[in-house]
Amino acid sequence: MNIHEYQAKEILNSFGIAIPRSRVALTADQVERAAKEMGGHCVIKAQIYAGGRGKAGGVKAAKNPEEACEIAKTLFGKNLVTRQTGPEGLKVRRILVEETVEIEREFYISITLDRQKSRYCLIASAEGGMDIEEVARTAPHKIHLLTIDPFTGLRPYQARTVALAIGLGGVLCEDCVELMLNLYRCSQEKDCSLVEINPLVVTKAGWLLAMDAKITFDDNAIYRHREYPDLVDYSQLNPLEITAGKYDLSYIKLSGNIGCMVNGAGLAMATMDVLKESGGEPANFLDVGGGASREKVAEAFKIILEDCDVRAVFVNIFGGIMRCDIIAQGIIEAALNVNCSLPIVVRMDGNRVEEGKQLLRESGLNVQIGDNMGDGARKIVTMLNQGVD
Repeated sequence: MNIHEYQAKEILNSFGIAIPRSRVALTADQVERAAKEMGGHCVIKAQIYAGGRGKAGGVKAAKNPEEACEIAKTLFGKNLVTRQTGPEGLKVRRILVEETVEIEREFYISITLDRQKSRYCLIASAEGGMDIEEVARTAPHKIHLLTIDPFTGLRPYQARTVALAIGLGGVLCEDCVELMLNLYRCSQEKDCSLVEINPLVVTKAGWLLAMDAKITFDDNAIYRHREYPDLVDYSQLNPLEITAGKYDLSYIKLSGNIGCMVNGAGLAMATMDVLKESGGEPANFLDVGGGASREKVAEAFKIILEDCDVRAVFVNIFGGIMRCDIIAQGIIEAALNVNCSLPIVVRMDGNRVEEGKQLLRESGLNVQIGDNMGDGARKIVTMLNQGVD
């Protein structure tokens, strides 16, 4: 689960991490008033669920309130396109107005999950800012990584070693140690999969400030934090993803034209790989789970069909807990309700598979049965390319 920069900064500040003075605005007039509060000279920052805003023109400096207002007018309602948004971009509906800070040095600090080691890790670099990805690619020796023992947590001496490694000494080193410990405490108490400060700056006055921040919460832990759903900006989410969430479906919109419905995240990943190898492009990641009901399957299929980019559907199901005949009933129900004429290929195996296949054959739908995952992927790509209706 993602949140906006201003929300992330508020959370960091509650953990004792210093941030610049700022105000969130929903209109150009509010931006102008906030700029006056900041002394006129300020930074205008578009708030979207993606990084790379600066290079996309979403972060600009204003010399006075009037200029801030004009910048805001160009940003509000604009679809900001970055490397993380895809070509469609994300619409700007909120702007953060922030005081300008005289910066002496920039750093990168984050705590995230190392999924290979199943542990949190602290990542730090003396070269923060917009080009941190380039630093990681071209000069990986400048990135310092510390794996954190879950039993002992991040210790002060470890944080001090990292602070010294990125070139901080004296009082600034000790301030950075405290900041890293607070950052780790935040990641634990808030169940974060990522807490990132980029850049962390040393001001000319000698203070450490979090100039930009990103926090991602672990979706599996949201039940422990009743306040988290209230933090979501639904305007930043795909409507189909919102609908899928209501039915407890794991759905992610992709850029292809073959809708995919699979049970199990691992099988879903493999399905997308096989589709790509067969020359197809998946339109989504959709995992209905291991024990879905007929109604849940029907809703999942409807979500796929509501995507205007979908030109064909590939269903890949292994019926263990889930019965294949129930899957077939859900597919038929959804397809008939919306008068679906798109080509469909179903590969299913397991519990009551023959009953499920028979239901599909007798449904009257434009459906073929795949013998296995590879055969199913090749069939749907062929049907799509031949324009079978």
